Amino acid sequence: MALQISATNPEHPALLLELPWDVPLEEWPEEVLVPLPRGISRHVVRYARAGDEVIAVKELAERPALNEYDMLRDLDRLAIPSVDPLAVVTGRTDQNGEPLESVLVTRHLTGSMPYRSMFETTMRPATMHRLMDALAVLLVRLHLAGFAWGDCSLSNTLFRRDAGAYAAYLVDAETGDLHPQLSNGQREYDLDLARVNISGELLDLEASGALHPSVDPIEFGMEICARYRGLWDELTRTSVYPAGKYHYIERRIRRLNELGFDVAEMQIEHAANGDTVTFVPKVVDAGHHQRQLLRLTGLDTEENQARRLLNDLESWMATQDDYAPGDPLGARPEVLAHRWVRDVFRPTVRAVPLEVRGSMDPAEIYHELLEHRWYLSERAQHDIGLDTAVEDYLKNVLPKARETLQPTVTE
Repeated sequence: MALQISATNPEHPALLLELPWDVPLEEWPEEVLVPLPRGISRHVVRYARAGDEVIAVKELAERPALNEYDMLRDLDRLAIPSVDPLAVVTGRTDQNGEPLESVLVTRHLTGSMPYRSMFETTMRPATMHRLMDALAVLLVRLHLAGFAWGDCSLSNTLFRRDAGAYAAYLVDAETGDLHPQLSNGQREYDLDLARVNISGELLDLEASGALHPSVDPIEFGMEICARYRGLWDELTRTSVYPAGKYHYIERRIRRLNELGFDVAEMQIEHAANGDTVTFVPKVVDAGHHQRQLLRLTGLDTEENQARRLLNDLESWMATQDDYAPGDPLGARPEVLAHRWVRDVFRPTVRAVPLEVRGSMDPAEIYHELLEHRWYLSERAQHDIGLDTAVEDYLKNVLPKARETLQPTVTE
């Protein structure tokens, strides 16, 4: 069987052909590899460079490789946070003509961290809670889309910084299955697997001395269940309100928006006696603030980053002379937003040199600078301004944090 490369982009096969597919993955020469830390995997995984991109290459049997490639493409179409599939390479043979396993090729997720690299220094319980929040949001988003993961765990997840919190990305869809809608039993099965896997992974860290002494692995395994159920209930429950209290429905929609979700469709039913109104959010999409920021500014960020940037944008807009909400003679929000990007966001981010940014993307840098400005302003009891905050951040904060901001990768 001849070597075959199935790719999502016509450019990828040409770039991938330069890699040594006739060599078992664990024996690839150092000159084609990128020396980045990896998480634990049941398969051989290596990181290489294809043109200007860093790629993850995972060796596995042909059918699972093709299945995972298709599943990751489906998740991409559904806008679910997951690694980006680039290609599947089949028909591999070594120099003696002996068959080699197929490989799945995905794009390196910039700024991402495997959970084990995050525990190289002792992680505080508060950070652990944020990881559980991120993983719960990811699992809810998957289930809303009808995806049964089948192997939810910290090992199969990548984490990116998101304005003081974390965003979780699915990194292994090998056991996943897509359905029109999941049953309660399917969701509970996934959740129980998550509980067992997370507790086991934390027990392993505890045994190696990498876990904070106050972190109970069993309790944190249970925490993912509680956080998942609370979020699922908020997103899908049926609400019954007194007739005429339509602001209750608006308040519920705003609460969903604050969680980062949009109500794309809703069902409202009046009781036969006219005393109550039943409200059911029919379709709930994640990324409310992401879409709003992208529409206004063209900036594509994580959800919490978008919320923070929108707050700063709205505060800045209120200081502009031509800002007049509701006045047809005032500047449109899109015009002001692009002015903010040009005059505030970009100059502020560019003040932090590329060589010292580490794995932080521009939105995360801007968030960090806003946080630092708030801290300095609180200490000074007046607004110290972004320029002063940038100067102090570069001098006193970034040098100490540089080691923890280096880019990492996992499978």
